[in-house]
Amino acid sequence: MIDAYQDPGTPDSRSGGRYLWWLVARQPWRCAAGAMFGSVWMVLLAATPYLMSRAIDDGLEPGDMGALALWSGALFTVGAFNSWLSIMRHRTMTRVRMDANFRTVKVVVGQAVRLGASLPRQMGAGEVVTIGVGDVQTISQSLTVVGPGVGAVVAYLAVAVLLVSVSPLIAAVVLLGIPVIVLLVGPLLGRLQGSETEYRERQGVLTARIGDLAGGLRVLAGLGGKTLVADAFRHDSQRLREQGYRVGAVTSWVQALGIGLPTLFLAVVTWLAARLAAQGDITVGQLVSVYGYVAVLVGPVAFWVECGYQISRGLVCARRVVRFLRLEPMPDTGTRDAPSEPSALYDPESGVRILPGRLTALVAEDPADATAILDRLARYTPSNATWGDTRLDEIALSQVRSHILLADHESDLFAGSLQDMIGPFRGAKNCATSHTPPAPAHGEQAALRTALHAAAAEDIVQALPDGLNTQMAAQARNLSGGQRQRIRLARALLAAPEILLTAEPTSALDAHTEATVADRLAKARHGRTTVVTTTSPLVLDRTDTVHYLADGKVAASGSHHELLDTTPGYRVLVARDNEEAVR
Repeated sequence: MIDAYQDPGTPDSRSGGRYLWWLVARQPWRCAAGAMFGSVWMVLLAATPYLMSRAIDDGLEPGDMGALALWSGALFTVGAFNSWLSIMRHRTMTRVRMDANFRTVKVVVGQAVRLGASLPRQMGAGEVVTIGVGDVQTISQSLTVVGPGVGAVVAYLAVAVLLVSVSPLIAAVVLLGIPVIVLLVGPLLGRLQGSETEYRERQGVLTARIGDLAGGLRVLAGLGGKTLVADAFRHDSQRLREQGYRVGAVTSWVQALGIGLPTLFLAVVTWLAARLAAQGDITVGQLVSVYGYVAVLVGPVAFWVECGYQISRGLVCARRVVRFLRLEPMPDTGTRDAPSEPSALYDPESGVRILPGRLTALVAEDPADATAILDRLARYTPSNATWGDTRLDEIALSQVRSHILLADHESDLFAGSLQDMIGPFRGAKNCATSHTPPAPAHGEQAALRTALHAAAAEDIVQALPDGLNTQMAAQARNLSGGQRQRIRLARALLAAPEILLTAEPTSALDAHTEATVADRLAKARHGRTTVVTTTSPLVLDRTDTVHYLADGKVAASGSHHELLDTTPGYRVLVARDNEEAVR
């Protein structure tokens, strides 16, 4: 079975059905073993009525105790062997499902890593979570068809052959009746696919909304928007519940017909066999065997219906996985090297020019405009931005990433020790089996202390029970919003990029802490290119250059005090000078 370090292979993402077949093809011998165990197990179930009929006709009815003991012993032996086969079938199919589960997880995680920063721009977090939590399990469950599903077909053919030796009429009824039952359930499976698809899509939307609520609940409460968002969530959850009822209604019919129709068919065939026995056309033992054969067929038919149900759901989930796997990261056609000396960044769309070695601020009437500019300057969205005399998209993406860092104030913080959350040290890779986190080297320790000091985050470390070794929850939920923001800033400063672009690095801080961070940030990044988006006077007062943006374009540039004196719109936005705006 696939392990954590094994290559999962290249998935077939042409369609949902081809993806399911790829999961089977990646473990052919195991799937073949599951099919063999399932087939022999079901055929021997069908052989049980035959052995019982022989025990009755050859031993019980004529009173031959030797024949009765012989056939009874054979019946016991077959039953014991079939019990072992059942265990092996279940064990093998569990391995098949687990391999498909782990393989799909590795494929999805690998694709998420491959997409990188382009993932949030192409697919919502809720849909990715739904794939990882629900779809993976459903896909693996659908592979049951390669074991009991194949066995059901083999058992059906074996019973048909046995019934021909008893009565061609009964064999014809069974051969024609079972496919009719399967066809009756078929339309429901198509309807189930449609309902399940809509349900999964709405589930992804609701999951994304839950994530947004969890991340911004404190802000919503402060702004008084908690009730409004709660009403929207309640409405969406009610719609999801109603869709779930529709899926459940179809599912209940599928499962009811999967058991009810074969049972009803069993009664019809038994009545027909009883009439033939009463007329003397078949023996009592053959009557018992016919009942046993048809009773055994209830299992294969139920398996067919169950497999059809699982495949229908598996196809829906596989299509979602395939759609995710078809996403492509931002194309990297760049072949040129990054500038060999400090150079200016320029965004023609807005007119923003970032001079090297300076602390520059972007102040926008609409914060989204400033964020869009950072995305273009960091080459996260296509643009005509240049770095020096070279277009950014002509430079190899790896070089852009190694020189330019975009630090989002809502970037992810992964669970682990605070030390690893800020920046894992090189010594960590040599201590995989140790329970004690490695101590950073002297130079690394000094760099970490400097980054924490620049972000005014030393008090966070001191307040934690184990300092840097304290285990943190995902997204550092055990810290306040301001503390998380300072940890993110410390992480960005520890990376020490040539060009640092940071969005609203102090928006969640109190005035005193914000002033401290602004002072230390300017000193820590002295001589290196740094860009911040902010409207805080405490930060703007410590910058070298400020670009004031209106409608996404540079309306004015200069120092903070120059713009306060010469640009009324800037003054209103930054100083909240409403009286001046009225005049």
